[in-house]
Amino acid sequence: MVSQAGGVLLVETVRKTGLDGAISAALAPWRRPRAVHDPGKILLDMALAVALGGDCLADVGMLRSEPAVFGPVASDPTVSRLIDTLAAAGPKTLTAIRAARAEVREHVWKLAGKAAPDAAGQVIVDLDGVLVLAHSDKQDAAATWKKTYGHHPLMGFVDHGRSGTGEPVAALLRPGNAGSNTAADHITATQLALAQLPKRYRRGRSTLIRTDSGGGTHEFVAWLAKRGRWLSYSVGMTITEAIHQAVLKVPASAWTPAVEPGGEIREGAWTAELDGDVLKGWPRGMRLIVRKERPHPGAQLRFTDADGLRLTCFATNTTDAPIAVLELRHRQRARAEDRIRNARATGLRNLPLHDAAQNRIWLEIVQLALDLLAWLPMLALTGQPRLWEPRRLRLRLFSAAAQLVTTARRRHLRFARHWPWTDVITSAIQRLEALPNPG
Repeated sequence: MVSQAGGVLLVETVRKTGLDGAISAALAPWRRPRAVHDPGKILLDMALAVALGGDCLADVGMLRSEPAVFGPVASDPTVSRLIDTLAAAGPKTLTAIRAARAEVREHVWKLAGKAAPDAAGQVIVDLDGVLVLAHSDKQDAAATWKKTYGHHPLMGFVDHGRSGTGEPVAALLRPGNAGSNTAADHITATQLALAQLPKRYRRGRSTLIRTDSGGGTHEFVAWLAKRGRWLSYSVGMTITEAIHQAVLKVPASAWTPAVEPGGEIREGAWTAELDGDVLKGWPRGMRLIVRKERPHPGAQLRFTDADGLRLTCFATNTTDAPIAVLELRHRQRARAEDRIRNARATGLRNLPLHDAAQNRIWLEIVQLALDLLAWLPMLALTGQPRLWEPRRLRLRLFSAAAQLVTTARRRHLRFARHWPWTDVITSAIQRLEALPNPG
């Protein structure tokens, strides 16, 4: 009997996407002479352990206990030495890993076809900050704006829309006291995210950068506007006194009812576009769209709200869509909160290492794990299982045990017939096996 036999889905995803070869080639310069274990295999084993629910380096032991599924796994001291070696190399290691991930991502999207996030002709990247608590004195840990203690990474995720989840494309480790609206960090995170996309999406309006009000700074919006031919943006804005006064001057006839994803009108919510003096100092071509809505029962209003209605605002450079559609598109940025929740459940609950350089490697491991958890459903799952988040994938698929049998000199995993999701597992394995082997 083999425990965690459902993890073979992740192993097959690694093999069929070519991620094993790409990571091994990227980390070849750090392989020591006569080394038994390949650095790329070690790093991917840690990513598999995190994808299965681990949250520290020692959790790779669960893979070591099942060599029939996961192959030979390095010892804990070997894993720790590799992390120290990669951390000591600094940005060179991060660049190598990220380049390998970008190469494989382009291949995966081609394999996925209509299930890929760019199937509609546009890629949406959401940027958002994450508070990661620290319960000991770690490098760069500091007091956060929420009166906690830890780190404040800035993450970027490709939105898969309503038909899927999402995948990480940027992770910028920052001290806990890093600001939520630091323009330089948003620019760096955007550059990291664009480098992860296929080359055809690094230029052109087919890529949308979407942020909350933390990105609503003059410097960041100006940087995006300078790349107006390359990027579209939808950036949340803080309701200032100038915006508040401009909203009060909007005539009733200028308000348009907000809409829902299905196209139906949303009751109690309206949108309008602001112009005039409120746009002074902002880049040319920027549109400022405001939304007002009746607050939910029990919601507390703010000083910037007007006439008992909650106000929100965002800026965009998109001109070929009605403002209600643009407002709906920006509101769907809330899916980034789901991506953050999944990241917390996949190794980002804490940063387990002490040095910042080591934790940067850990963030790359977390992103590799999240990539696999996004690519597996995209390539091998259909229907409702395509939308399952990491916790449900672990509970229903990865944790399934199986019997290891040998037939005609080949090994097979025989899953229990009474397990409710055996059909999902076996069908996914068949779809992965049907994919072409990487060249």
